[in-house]
Amino acid sequence: MMKMTEQPDGLLYLEDGSVFRAAGFGATGTAVGELVFNTSMTGYQEILTDPSCEGQILTMTYPLIGNYGVSAIDDQSDRIHAFGLVIRDLCEEPSNALSEKSLDQWMKEQEIPGIFGLDTRQITRKLRKTGTQKALISTEGITIAKAREILASGEMKTDGMKNVSVKEKTVIQPCPQAELPEAEGVSDTVLDVAVLDFGARRSVLDGLCMRNCRLTLYPYGTKAEEIMADEPDGIFLTNGPGDPKEAEEAAEEVRRLIHMSEKPVFGVGLGHQILAIALGGRTAKMTYGHRGGNHGVFDKETKRSDITAQNHGYEVLYDSIILKGMEITHLNLNDGSVEGMEHRDYPVFSVQFLPETAPGSVGSARLYDRFIQRMKEAKAGGEE
Repeated sequence: MMKMTEQPDGLLYLEDGSVFRAAGFGATGTAVGELVFNTSMTGYQEILTDPSCEGQILTMTYPLIGNYGVSAIDDQSDRIHAFGLVIRDLCEEPSNALSEKSLDQWMKEQEIPGIFGLDTRQITRKLRKTGTQKALISTEGITIAKAREILASGEMKTDGMKNVSVKEKTVIQPCPQAELPEAEGVSDTVLDVAVLDFGARRSVLDGLCMRNCRLTLYPYGTKAEEIMADEPDGIFLTNGPGDPKEAEEAAEEVRRLIHMSEKPVFGVGLGHQILAIALGGRTAKMTYGHRGGNHGVFDKETKRSDITAQNHGYEVLYDSIILKGMEITHLNLNDGSVEGMEHRDYPVFSVQFLPETAPGSVGSARLYDRFIQRMKEAKAGGEE
């Protein structure tokens, strides 16, 4: 473990005036963001590089972080998207044959500040009572007065999906995996999937590529006509950060896509929320959201429960969407919130959680199979 006396001063200052002092690590700097907690026991690298974490200061509830280091193979995007990291214990000497560098070194390179050596349980309990808060993290030794001034003037952007989406149309070729179980069958023909990118994790896209899908990623705001001109077999709405109400342009194009064609549509995470808005439903900010790899979800069709990976702070309101032609298919076992839905008339369905992610459960990967089966059926019907 690192000795706190060897590290720069670290500070966490919350909008309610709470002050937490600890040791700093990573980059020397100051950042303002939304303070949230994540209950995953592993996967700190995947979480930090998840575009859904854009603008967040992460508190990990698991106490020991950094013990297996950092390896490029685990990145979910090309950079760290979180603005800061708050942890209990930091491991300086990771034990992992694949490790390329320590967490501290990696965060220095990525210019992300972190603090360690404080009681993250106390922070988690606070956030569970008050909800997520605007906060400042600093490793520059600033005063409380200065922290208060910076926090008051800093903004928390809620339209992060516009920043993390691809900047130009990008094609990802299929990479079918023969070792996938038959229940997660690989399509016997290449299927072309139009991906509306709101900030996709690589593991989420891999779930389709491994099943013989060619993905075309479209930047935020791409018009429905341009997408349909490429003649996709299906449309996939990705996860991403921010308030779905800030994605009005995307919701409008999704609505038009649904009505312009009979192509299957599958949404996950933020894509699930945008789909709800496109169909006339409403969303709301949750008190502290669902962030972690251990969230129980009940599947009403199979009558089984899955342990899922989630990272979101907004929810689709139940009463608003069932009046718009949607059936609720999945419910959260902790709070009863909407975790999945399917349209009664259109080939449209979505889930709030991530069907296959790293780290996390792969038990709900069968949702990819449902999407692929619907694309194959729609394609066969169009060729008759």
